[in-house]
Amino acid sequence: MSRFMTVVFALFVSTALFAQQQHPTTAAQAPNSDTSYIDAQGTAHVTRIVPVPQTVSPEAQKVIARAEPDQGPPQPLPERRRLTDEYTARARVEWTKLCPNTIADTVIAGVPVHIVTPDGLPDANRDKVLLNLHGGGFNSDSGSYTESIPIASYARIKVVAVLYRLAPEHPFPAAVDDSISVYKELLKTYKPDHIVIYGTSAGAILTAEVAARIKQLGLPLPAALGIFSGLGDFARAGDSMALYALRGFAGHLDPPNPLEHDTAYTASTDLKDPVLSPIYGDLHGLPPTLFITSGRDLLLSGTVNLNAGVDAHLVVYDALAHAFWYDPKLPEAIEANHIMAEFFVKHLVQ
Repeated sequence: MSRFMTVVFALFVSTALFAQQQHPTTAAQAPNSDTSYIDAQGTAHVTRIVPVPQTVSPEAQKVIARAEPDQGPPQPLPERRRLTDEYTARARVEWTKLCPNTIADTVIAGVPVHIVTPDGLPDANRDKVLLNLHGGGFNSDSGSYTESIPIASYARIKVVAVLYRLAPEHPFPAAVDDSISVYKELLKTYKPDHIVIYGTSAGAILTAEVAARIKQLGLPLPAALGIFSGLGDFARAGDSMALYALRGFAGHLDPPNPLEHDTAYTASTDLKDPVLSPIYGDLHGLPPTLFITSGRDLLLSGTVNLNAGVDAHLVVYDALAHAFWYDPKLPEAIEANHIMAEFFVKHLVQ
């Protein structure tokens, strides 16, 4: 039984509508040869036999080789949030072992935040701050610790992680509004060229949206941006969305339907709105931006297509799946976090 390497264009991968398949593919059903067929509409129906690459670390090879059933149905949202919260609690512990820190939970401009201060913060960096917009599909928080603890430590700069309101209870533009509120408040204490905004996955998308909104409002732009596995176009699906699931080749994947869009985050907003989908706006004049993605990332196309700006830098890791830099056990994750931190430090005015 072959499987189309395609997926419905939906930001909420874990909560997208699944096809009727309810049982995982077995070894007997799995294809054992490469096939390709292009139909009259130009749609590719393909199977591929893809071995674990030897170009990545042994730790990454084990992650790539991990089997995951490809059946539905999706997780209910409360269960997804519960499991995500459990994961982030464990991740906080694991990353803190590598990157000692102090975390304060507080409120800035009415928005809850984590403030992550690395051990040994130099006096020279006390007038600088990194603003993190976490990942989690806009409906949960998978990254406010995993994205802030290592970056704070490697950059030796304080990170403010914004705990913005979540969809579907609070769709667009709630997360943008919360992030802008925190940014405006930080501008009262920090010079704009002493601030960097960054995020992963939903947070990468939000980073681009916030940058577009900052420009639209005429506010001072930050020193740099970090867009790590994101997209800037809700109206059109990139090629990688039709090839990879959340964990690369493993897991469930549905054939795409260009007429179907998940509105849990976008709600009734025009999908070509220049803040919701910044690719339709004027991206000229944005600060230096680092884009990071990977070869089996479902948002590979989205990240590459948004790779625009006055000074854009793109890093693509071989073979790894979406947001692999969350995993402190991967050498590639440590390296990617160092690349992020070094880019931010380089572009902050000393």
